[in-house]
Amino acid sequence: MELHYTEIEGVRLRLAHPDELDIRWVGSDAVKTQLLACWQVVDERDLPLTPRLIGKPGVGKTTLAYAAAKALERPVYIFQATMDTRPEDLLITPVISGVGEIQYVASPLVSAMITGGVCILDEGNRMSEKSWASLAPLLDTRRYVESIVAGIKIKAHREFRMVTTMNDDASTFEIPEYIHSRLQPQIFIDFPDREDELHILRENLPFVDEQILGYVVDFLQRAHDRDERYTVRDGVNIARFAAKMFASGPKDVEKTLREAVRMVAGEEALDYLVDA
Repeated sequence: MELHYTEIEGVRLRLAHPDELDIRWVGSDAVKTQLLACWQVVDERDLPLTPRLIGKPGVGKTTLAYAAAKALERPVYIFQATMDTRPEDLLITPVISGVGEIQYVASPLVSAMITGGVCILDEGNRMSEKSWASLAPLLDTRRYVESIVAGIKIKAHREFRMVTTMNDDASTFEIPEYIHSRLQPQIFIDFPDREDELHILRENLPFVDEQILGYVVDFLQRAHDRDERYTVRDGVNIARFAAKMFASGPKDVEKTLREAVRMVAGEEALDYLVDA
């Protein structure tokens, strides 16, 4: 794979490669339109917004962000945030090259800033305040970051766009208010309705029998009505596993589907099953 470099203030940076994923958004067009509207620039004095996509894990936040970014026909860079993400991970990391020299590697976020791409900061509320603080000037009218490691300031390309996804659960850091005010607006992604959910399963699993897909969607819809945590991601795994079990030989349909649900989603998920 060819490596790409650029130079800023005399410092040579190795850029990250864009992400190329074989996925597309199948859910609500309304939320995709809202995200694309955030990235619009309506006047030369205007700036794009940096929104938050919020929802339970597995509802398709990253898929939506990627699909919207690809609609702009720009390179897309995904940065996976974790509790261990440091400011230098977000910006520029020094590494030792094969000849013993220090080489500076730009993160996916900084690479998107330089190339005019789109950065998806995935699961942003996994990060600590210290990491978010390093992005504060990027998220307001200044549109730059400063790397203490490399000793340089990096200005964002005018075409640079950014979005962060955030899971609606308790296992995350509290985002400080000065960052919250910069990550606007909030776009909420809810569970899909039955028709959309079945469409998503068909799109991901075109080789799986319709009876299996229908059973899984009924399970998911019952769980959604009770605001349970099970999402279409769980549904894809349940249906895929059930199809694999059926492929290995004749089996009792209802028993096999129940077993697939139990093994993927857990014993408590059986409360939301219907007869096959």
